[in-house]
Amino acid sequence: MDWEEITIEQFHTALQSGSCSCEALTQFYLDRINTYDQSTGINAITEVNSNVLAEAKALDEEWKEKAALRPLHCVPLIVKDNYLTIGLQSAAGSKVFEGFRPSFDAHQVQRLKAAGAIILAKSNMAEWAFSPKVTISSLAGETRNPYNTEHTTAGSSGGTAAAVAANFGLIGLGTDTGNSIRGPSSHNALVGFRSTLGLTSRHGIFPLYLRNDVGGPMGRTVTDATKILQVIVGYDSKDPVTKYATGKVATNYEQYLRADGLQGSRIGVLRQLTSEIHPEIKTLLEEALLDMQKAGATVLDSIVIPDFASLSQNQWCAMFEHDLNQFLATLGPDAPAKDLQTIVDSGQFAPYIEGRLQYFLKNGQVPNEATSSCLDPYLDPKRIAFRAAIETLMDSLSLDALVYPSWNFPQAKIGDFDGYKGDNSQIIAPHTGQPAFTVPMGFVNNSLPAGLQFLGRMYAEPTLIRLTYAYEQATQHRLKGPKVKLAAANE
Repeated sequence: MDWEEITIEQFHTALQSGSCSCEALTQFYLDRINTYDQSTGINAITEVNSNVLAEAKALDEEWKEKAALRPLHCVPLIVKDNYLTIGLQSAAGSKVFEGFRPSFDAHQVQRLKAAGAIILAKSNMAEWAFSPKVTISSLAGETRNPYNTEHTTAGSSGGTAAAVAANFGLIGLGTDTGNSIRGPSSHNALVGFRSTLGLTSRHGIFPLYLRNDVGGPMGRTVTDATKILQVIVGYDSKDPVTKYATGKVATNYEQYLRADGLQGSRIGVLRQLTSEIHPEIKTLLEEALLDMQKAGATVLDSIVIPDFASLSQNQWCAMFEHDLNQFLATLGPDAPAKDLQTIVDSGQFAPYIEGRLQYFLKNGQVPNEATSSCLDPYLDPKRIAFRAAIETLMDSLSLDALVYPSWNFPQAKIGDFDGYKGDNSQIIAPHTGQPAFTVPMGFVNNSLPAGLQFLGRMYAEPTLIRLTYAYEQATQHRLKGPKVKLAAANE
């Protein structure tokens, strides 16, 4: 079989027919990692699970004995380095945590394993998830874009994005504090889901700003991402923010995968985010709007959110030291560091993050219920006001979603930190708590991917799944990777 670009459904169909095995698919991905990851300079993988073939064989035996597949039976996952994963290095890209193997799994990892998935490998990330621009860590160096290795993957989940785009695994997990699922997904022709803050648990994930952090799927198709979302949603007593999702979790998200999902929908175009835009990205956006209209959507152009500039300002809180220190306290006596000060004093960090580390030591903030500052999106008045303005406008126009490019400009070149321009992902969803999904929109500048982002109301994942799936099916913009300069020479 041609394993590249295989979906979960296609794999399970082949498994049931006997035309493949769990072990065979796993070996395929291991071979691709060994052949391409380092030789091409992609550098997406930090550690391969040494037990993964044994786990795959066990799942083959389970299928033979029970003749039943779990929802994610033998789906080989690429997991970002900031998810705690039993038996595998979990270091958030930090040299300080090199070799640290936790005693428990992150909640999402635990749920995915229970559904039959296997952890194939851990992926590189921007150290401590600091950078939306690049994926560079003191632990593993820099990850490059598999479509053109002269360009960046964005950050911080660039290792997961590059690995899934290059078919090093079937699907992956990333985290998104401001951009870090959607940005790398957009830059690597992937689907990336940032779900409603509270729909999934962050327990067992190294935090950046916990009040903004969301973990979720990065995949090659909307269907695969939806299958992951289906498993990871729901209440977790160890992540209090998930209490807000009670009664709001859909029983079956896959029922919203409808090819006619744009028919009768109303889509608003948020031009407030595109005042400065690369001409080729603008062309792709205009084509996307036409494609949605052809698929039955009513497109309302130039939607204006009242007081947008003022509402979107001053939404960030420098929570890293507070959140990290609390997290490190849960790791037990084997944790290499107990607080941020120890990490800074070690000197073991990539040079580009030194200024951020020093800033957090000097300017760290904490949640303050007395002043209603730096709180979650359900309690913080500034965040609630921002969300209310957006959802009130959507309600007044009966909009199903707002759309805009995930990035207004193509990927920066490796080493060009000043080339980072046009990141739209950080402006709304991290602060309002709303779900935002990116899907491939096409290619620019020598086959560099671009993404289209759909923003929905709180807990409107069913609507976003319906819209993004229909757009994906109507356009089929994703192209197989890596067919790039350096990788092609090795094929």
